[in-house]
Amino acid sequence: MLCIYNKSVNPQFNLAAEEYFIKQFEQDIFMLWRNSPSIIVGKHQNTLAEINLEYVRENSIPVVRRLSGGGTVFHDLGNVNFTFIKKGKEGKLVDFKKYTEPIIDVLSALDIEAKFEGRNDLTIGGKKFSGNAEHVWQNKVLHHGTLLFSANISDLTKALKVNPLKFTDKAVKSVRSRVTNISEHLKQDLSVTHFIELIMNHIRSSHSGTAHYEINELDQQKIQQLVDEKYGKWEWNYGYSPKYNFRKNIQTSGGMIEINMDVEQGMIKRVKIFGDYFHRLETEVIEKALSGIAHEEESILNVLQSYQLDDYFAGITMDELMKGMF
Repeated sequence: MLCIYNKSVNPQFNLAAEEYFIKQFEQDIFMLWRNSPSIIVGKHQNTLAEINLEYVRENSIPVVRRLSGGGTVFHDLGNVNFTFIKKGKEGKLVDFKKYTEPIIDVLSALDIEAKFEGRNDLTIGGKKFSGNAEHVWQNKVLHHGTLLFSANISDLTKALKVNPLKFTDKAVKSVRSRVTNISEHLKQDLSVTHFIELIMNHIRSSHSGTAHYEINELDQQKIQQLVDEKYGKWEWNYGYSPKYNFRKNIQTSGGMIEINMDVEQGMIKRVKIFGDYFHRLETEVIEKALSGIAHEEESILNVLQSYQLDDYFAGITMDELMKGMF
């Protein structure tokens, strides 16, 4: 088994690296990695329904969709991610407990009692510090999990706080749990880098036939190609979302406005705008112009900027109208 400490903190690169390794390498792999502040969305989730878009914009937080299912998570440098990529027999590839046992062992050596609970969580004292997900590709499984070591819990909460009334869809919803950092339960100080070393050392000592592997220049080029073609693209991170209905009510300087739209594969199929605002020209013109474009800020802004909005929404500013769209 190849053991990799991926020192990149770019979330797009790191998620692309997982796809690269599972599809291009024959060997089993164990990898440790961290991301700079970012939001990682499950493969089958509606991205906009999972994130606090205003907070994400204000703090320039990248949002990236991963290969595996499950819920949305917030990453920062206080969170350690671990990945197993292993071959197996069909029907026996998925095993959440098996791949989390090494983490429980490492924490036990630090005198911390951690438990595997539910379908895919690790907890300390009933509070979650690790969520896990898996993706099966051919005869391989990719198991990865988060380890909250010294993460900023406040940022995590703010980034994932979203109004559930805005979206109606059949996408997988995240279940928010009470969380804790591993560092809060340590008997003595330990840095996150030392914690990473402890995990890697345990894996190498408990698995036979391990070998250290460094991501080389060719690997980097191929992973970056995946970023350019997929993980850095709106089409994957937002547009891949299942179809949904979006509805939002806001009070503006020109009156109440309600926006209701149907979206499929990230594209607006239908939009209706209601409210008690005044107008000189019919709002249907704007509705038709928005149909067929991406439910994405730049695309909508490009459409709206080509109209004299005060003719259609008297007294309502562009900023207010844009806030109603997300």
